[in-house]
Amino acid sequence: MSHTVHPYSHRLGILRDWKSRWFSPKGKYQEFLKGDVLIRQFLEKKLKGFFVSDIEIERNQKALRVIIGTSRPGMIIGRQGDGATKLREDVKKLLIKHKLYDAKVDLKLDIKEVRSPESNAAIVSQMVVEGLEKRLPFRRVMKSTLEKVMANRDVLGVRIFLAGRLGGATMSRTEDRKLGRIPLQTFRADVDYASTRAIMPYGTLGVKVWIYKGDIFEKDANVQK
Repeated sequence: MSHTVHPYSHRLGILRDWKSRWFSPKGKYQEFLKGDVLIRQFLEKKLKGFFVSDIEIERNQKALRVIIGTSRPGMIIGRQGDGATKLREDVKKLLIKHKLYDAKVDLKLDIKEVRSPESNAAIVSQMVVEGLEKRLPFRRVMKSTLEKVMANRDVLGVRIFLAGRLGGATMSRTEDRKLGRIPLQTFRADVDYASTRAIMPYGTLGVKVWIYKGDIFEKDANVQK
């Protein structure tokens, strides 16, 4: 029987690169891992609504680099760049609080712009959550999002899956909409996936998004990495 596998981890080392890139010195692995988890949790909470696509972390002996991908970089950076500076200080305070900060290591915060937000699963899932939290009808939100994503010429298929007390119903259920095709078991298929939650007054709704952007062959593989 086939198993349900996370589309990102399924392609690690083939089309995708790791989101945390470092080698730990002896005895430092737990400390580094805890730091990565805390940084991600803090930034995801702090930057809710800023359409963050991913948070990548790179470490070496002299620097800790956090790379935030977003479709709204201006909102994070701020007018004079003070937003990014404050965010960096907040991350530094978080690490100091948990005794994970090394004064010898330089903490860097980079913000990169996502050029095509409609073809990024994480941003699309946040767009769906935004619509649901504004109390828009869930079917209309799904339909309009599917059409918006498929209007992008890079996208060949999209699927949106909702679960929970949809429309405020007493019993929870699932709703699934799909346009195009999503070849999940093909390694060379560039399938982007994200799952998130919409916090509603009557409970939590789960949102999953799959976006298929065509096949990547060996000559193009380095573009993704």
